[in-house]
Amino acid sequence: MRILAVSDVESKYLYEFYGPGKLDGFDLILACGDLGRSYLEFLVTMARCPVLYVHGNHDDGFDQDPPQGCVCVDDQLFVYEGVRILGLGGSHRYSTGKYMYTERQMCRRIRRLGFQIWRHRGFDILLTHAPARHINDFDSVSHRGFECFGRLLDRYCPKYFVHGHIHKNYGPHVPQKTPHGETTIVNAWDHCVFDYI
Repeated sequence: MRILAVSDVESKYLYEFYGPGKLDGFDLILACGDLGRSYLEFLVTMARCPVLYVHGNHDDGFDQDPPQGCVCVDDQLFVYEGVRILGLGGSHRYSTGKYMYTERQMCRRIRRLGFQIWRHRGFDILLTHAPARHINDFDSVSHRGFECFGRLLDRYCPKYFVHGHIHKNYGPHVPQKTPHGETTIVNAWDHCVFDYI
């Protein structure tokens, strides 16, 4: 399964410089938040494959006007073609906003998903907006990762952890892919392509 992951900025390569067939060949698109409604609708139309998304910390408007044709997987375990995807959007709370959470609030969201995770015997992809704490995050509250995400990785060992929020233009040492035990961590800022085997 060829997967396109996107987050935070509208990729000029995919959007402004789009040409016929550029989005062919993808089986699934995972959107990690803070992307415009029209951009997500463009992707789902041109790629002709499902677009699954979680909310970013700036996505409050999606409550009233969600992207048409896309599937929100926030706070659920969604299965697509046998791949189990656990969605947990939002970032650490650093100001007001519907999709900002304290560590305790994010832990509570994960506990509510416990039965779904148990029933599906784990998950294959963890799809979030924020990163895990101490794995390619920053110390500032606005870009700090969640400790509970690290515990999820250690306990369930998914194949992939796909997140956004950490822009690669924040510095020269922001990796796009990072190994963590049995999991490959993908920073989807702008866009990233990977194969789920």
